Amino acid sequence: MTRPRSSLISLAETPWYHVVNRCVRRAFLCGRDAVSGQSFEHRRGWIETRIRELASVFTIDVAAYAVMSNHYHVVLRVDAERAAVLTDDEVLARWTRLFTGPMLVQRYLQPAVRAAMGDAEHAKVQEMAHTYRQRLCDLSWFMRVLNESIARQANAEDGVKGHFWEGRFKSQALLDEQALLAAMAYVDLNPIRAGMAQTLEDSAHSSIAARLAELRGRSFVPVTAPHATQNAAVAGGEPGVQGAQPGALRLPSLQPEQELAALPEAPLMPFDPTGRFAQAVPFGLQEYLELVDVTGRAVHPHKRGSIAAPTPAVLQRLGMDAEAFINAADTFFRSFASAVGTPAQLLQWAAHRQQRAMRGMAAARQVFERRAA
Repeated sequence: MTRPRSSLISLAETPWYHVVNRCVRRAFLCGRDAVSGQSFEHRRGWIETRIRELASVFTIDVAAYAVMSNHYHVVLRVDAERAAVLTDDEVLARWTRLFTGPMLVQRYLQPAVRAAMGDAEHAKVQEMAHTYRQRLCDLSWFMRVLNESIARQANAEDGVKGHFWEGRFKSQALLDEQALLAAMAYVDLNPIRAGMAQTLEDSAHSSIAARLAELRGRSFVPVTAPHATQNAAVAGGEPGVQGAQPGALRLPSLQPEQELAALPEAPLMPFDPTGRFAQAVPFGLQEYLELVDVTGRAVHPHKRGSIAAPTPAVLQRLGMDAEAFINAADTFFRSFASAVGTPAQLLQWAAHRQQRAMRGMAAARQVFERRAA
């Protein structure tokens, strides 16, 4: 049964989420179309770049991502506390980098005009800033902007109108460190599992490849889409964007692509093995790279279900079963429903939503509870 987004995203329970969105048309989001022979590989760079650009505006940090041929995955941390301490001017400056904004906001951002504005106008601007502040830490708004900006570029390139995305994005709440680790490894290993790459370094347009490149001193290189006309920008036609069906939620007018392309790219979340820094992944980078490398080699068709090296230390520390973790690396998204976590965390999540059962309990017992020797 489809559940409202508000019941799936609860920052009071976890700021961590795994999201995935899929292209609806036969024409691929990014890969090579086997029927027409046309390559859309360049679009993988568009979406990777836009994810990192939006992270510089929203108070949402990116821990992992992988851009595939007809879908993409992202692991995100929503930082509502960071949004709360932004001043009204900072909020308006961020928001208008994405959207043109109402005329009142545009006037307010001009110091000479602001001085002549009355109290009622200032109060209205403060009200708008409060709304925008909430949106800057809203996962749904992040995904709406990401999807519309990619859809309008792809539609312009294809010379078509209509739906580009299959529907609203799917999300999984990551309830604890074990779930976060499993989700990140699953996302980073997507290109290898799909046969798109043989090594982590060659997993183009994934966070693991970007991290390894940075360790070698190579900075991230953005890929910008061609500048679509404003008419093409509203031809997306998917739910939640301009040009959608009657009754669908409409976004404010996005800035043209040349403005969005000027956004700086935010770095990926750092790693902090002490777990004391909230805006960091609570593991050591070295132990995470070891885990992904071991798991990536173990999911090779001739090694599935075997341990290719000693159990990574991070699995031992979190009390996770190594063999089950490796076996689950190929079925992670299908094994769990709207939340991922230890059995205890899943039971608590289900109780809060008055659910008698939750899909994924068997997988949680296998992966997140180490077997007795």
